[in-house]
Amino acid sequence: MTPRIEPLSEPYTPEVAERLRALMPGGGEPIRLFRTFVRNLPMAAGLNAWGGYYLSRQLSLTMRERELVIDRTTARCGCDYEWGVHIAVYGERVGLTPDQIGSIAHGAASDPCWDAHDALVIEAVDALHDTATIGDDLWGRLAGEFTEAQLLDLLLLTGWYHAISFAANAAGVEPEDWAPRLADAR
Repeated sequence: MTPRIEPLSEPYTPEVAERLRALMPGGGEPIRLFRTFVRNLPMAAGLNAWGGYYLSRQLSLTMRERELVIDRTTARCGCDYEWGVHIAVYGERVGLTPDQIGSIAHGAASDPCWDAHDALVIEAVDALHDTATIGDDLWGRLAGEFTEAQLLDLLLLTGWYHAISFAANAAGVEPEDWAPRLADAR
C-alpha cells in the first residue's frame, strides 16, 4: 500500500510534537495513523478527545467488549491497519485466543469459539455494519445483557471505528511493522 497522505516524520514542529504526545499517552513512538492525522491539527485534537473516551475507564463497556467491537468493526471494514494495531496491543490482554482472532477477522458470531455474550456483541456489530441499525429481536437480546449506557457506547464505538477505518483505508495508512494482518488470521 502506498500512502495517499504521507505520515509526518521527525523533526516535528512543537505543535505537532505536543499533539502526538497527547495521542500517544504512554510516550511510545507515534503510530502512522496519528502521524497522518496530525496533518490536520484541529481535527487531531478533536479525535484525541473522542478517541480518548473510548480507550478510557469512563467507557461503560468492559475492555473485552470494547475490543470485540473495535476488532470486528475494523475487520468488517477491511482495515488491516487498525485491526492489526488493536490485535497486537490488546488481543492478549483481553484473552482473545487464536481461534477467536481468526473468527473476528473472517468468521461469524455463530462460530463455536464464542460464548453467548461475546457472540451477541459480534452479532450487534455485524448488524450495524450490514444494515446501519439493529432489528427488534437483536435489540431485545442486547437490552437483556447491557444497560442503556452500554448500548449507546456499543453503537457509537462501532460507528467511531467505521470512521477510523474509512480514514485509514482511504488515506492509505500502511500497517505497522509489528502488527498482524487480516490475511494471516485464519
